[in-house]
Amino acid sequence: MSQAENPRPLPSWAAPPDPRRWWALVVIAIAQLMVVLDATIVNIALPSAQHDLGISDANRQWVITAYTLAFGGLLLLGGRIADLVGRKRTFMVGLVGFAAASGLGGAATSAGLLFGARALQGAFGALLAPSALSLLTTTFTKGRERSKAFGIYGAIAGGGAAIGLIAGGVLTEYLTWRWCLYVNVPVAVIALVGATVFLRDKRDKAGARLDVVGVLLGCGGLVAIVYACNEAEPHGWGDDRVVGLLAGGVALLAVFAWWQTRARYPLLPLHIVRNRNRGGAFLTMALTTIAMFGMFLFMTYYLQTVLDYSPVRTGLAYLPMTAAIVIGSTQISARLLHRLAPRWLMVPGALLVAGGLYSLTYLTARPAYASHVLPAELLVGLGMGLIFMPVMATATFGVAPQDSGVTSATVNTSQQVGGSIGTALLNTIAASTSATYLAVHLAQAARHTAGRTLPPAVRGALVKDGVVHGFSAAIGVGSAIMLLAALVAGLMVTGRAAKPPVSAPAPTASDAHR
Repeated sequence: MSQAENPRPLPSWAAPPDPRRWWALVVIAIAQLMVVLDATIVNIALPSAQHDLGISDANRQWVITAYTLAFGGLLLLGGRIADLVGRKRTFMVGLVGFAAASGLGGAATSAGLLFGARALQGAFGALLAPSALSLLTTTFTKGRERSKAFGIYGAIAGGGAAIGLIAGGVLTEYLTWRWCLYVNVPVAVIALVGATVFLRDKRDKAGARLDVVGVLLGCGGLVAIVYACNEAEPHGWGDDRVVGLLAGGVALLAVFAWWQTRARYPLLPLHIVRNRNRGGAFLTMALTTIAMFGMFLFMTYYLQTVLDYSPVRTGLAYLPMTAAIVIGSTQISARLLHRLAPRWLMVPGALLVAGGLYSLTYLTARPAYASHVLPAELLVGLGMGLIFMPVMATATFGVAPQDSGVTSATVNTSQQVGGSIGTALLNTIAASTSATYLAVHLAQAARHTAGRTLPPAVRGALVKDGVVHGFSAAIGVGSAIMLLAALVAGLMVTGRAAKPPVSAPAPTASDAHR
């Protein structure tokens, strides 16, 4: 086993814990929530922003794509910067930059300015997210406290997207779409003041250098894959540009992996991903977000376009799932992680999510919130609470402090790339299934009416039926993906419950791989 996998015990382990560490958790949680919900808070506001700024239908996707490209593509770079220059410093720079970019986007007077601001948000989010998780990892190192802290963090990671939909609906309906961006400014200021007072950190890798070749290869590959997934939504997976981007991205990442075995200061030390438990956690995270991000997209459209919910009512419809995520993370996972092996939480969680998604395949165009949507939300929420918290705790357990930033970035990358793939993959399935359904049923209706024009009400009902049929098919695929996530977690994540003694040296990667 390499020396990097088994670092020397940290003298700080035996030191008394920082009495302000729980306030530090509040600061970290606020910042992480801001980054996570910003991926979805703009979704509900997008139609209003498109109308105000005159954005074409072909270009409106860039409000979302600019953020995801910069965020997903630069995460590894952001994580390594946090390791090299200090997690607290990187965290604060990320907060200031994210707030400035949010203010710029809120004040945008043109489509180009909004797209640029969203890209800047993603870039500074790529600094902020890995430094937040690595600060959490290095602040909470002992069994029960670590479980509790990761329970809160897991609730935010799992529920942030739903909270973003709620906040987006409220702000858009009662204020203006611009406040979906402006709201980040006061939140970032509060987190910045808290970071100044409560966060503690130090550089752990003096003298190290940034792997520039690794940055170009790794970030270039990730940007190509995320962009390909975004382009697959409107153009399909067989489009030449999509295939070319995917092939190019995979090739760049293959060269990146080769280069990391030779670089003096690798951007992503390969021992981090070679560890069986961490690799299983990364893969479980990616598969979960592939399934979940499609569900958020479909349910939002189902509630607004099929059931005619307002933006606020749509957001509030997600509240039960958000509450279930919080309960699953803080009241179940956090209490059991130091007693049970992580997979005994991940596997049941994945099965709960799979069951909840499968129940949504029985949706119809008739109102079915209480009978179908609500039970599914509760199952999915509890399952996500059982998955996200142990996944993040397992992925970051036993990592040398100097690698905590890039490890945290890899967790976030798994989540971001998985979400991009899932949104594109499941949306393509839904669109093609809906188109086939409508073509068949409209042709049948035309034969029955002897070629006469269908009444608008009949045609509208058929369209809604087709949309729901497509959603059901795609969500069924998401359910199957969650079964695969359960299998991966059960077979790969073999570590035991993390229960480091109070006076013992810091845990090592070999401990996590028992």
